[in-house]
Parts: sequence; C-alpha cells; structure tokens
Amino acid sequence: MAGFDYRDIDDAIHGRVRLAVMAYLSGAGAADFNELKSKVGGTDGNLSVHLKKLEDAGYLRIEKTSANRKPRTICHLTGKGREAWIAYIDRLQSLLQSAR
Repeated sequence: MAGFDYRDIDDAIHGRVRLAVMAYLSGAGAADFNELKSKVGGTDGNLSVHLKKLEDAGYLRIEKTSANRKPRTICHLTGKGREAWIAYIDRLQSLLQSAR
C-alpha cells in the first residue's frame, strides 16, 4: 500500500488527550486550563502532563497570569502547532485513503 506509513504520525499529537487539546485549540486559538479540562476531560495532573508535552514540542505557548488573585493558565496554539496540526490531519487522511 503506497502512502501507508504509520511512522509519519506525530506522536506528540496522537495521544487521545493531546489530540483533543489540539482539535479544540485549532478552532479556539487559546483557552484557559479549566476550559480545556471541561472540554477534554481528565484530571488536573493528567492534563498538565499532556499540555507540557505539547509545549515542549513547540505546539503550545502556556501563559501563567492571575485574575482576582487566582492563578490562571492560558494555552495558546502556536504557528508551529497549527502547522503540525494540519500536517497531522493530512497524514491521517493519507493513511485512510491508502487503506481503502
């Protein structure tokens, strides 16, 4: 099957929680931690680990601020992250097409 190479899938995105984060941020652009948590589920610790992995890949920029004396974490999809997301979708489409 030409075009069927699963190794081209971006492992930084492919985990379920990270995939959900990237999908959500691709539309929203940015979201605070609690908004992401309500959309993708998981615990604070679990989501934090996944966000860190995406940040380390350069796909997210994490901004720590405070509002009304409460800490606030805002996650922004970077340009590199948007490019990686589009490439990820293209690779999945290619894999699915080659499987037909």
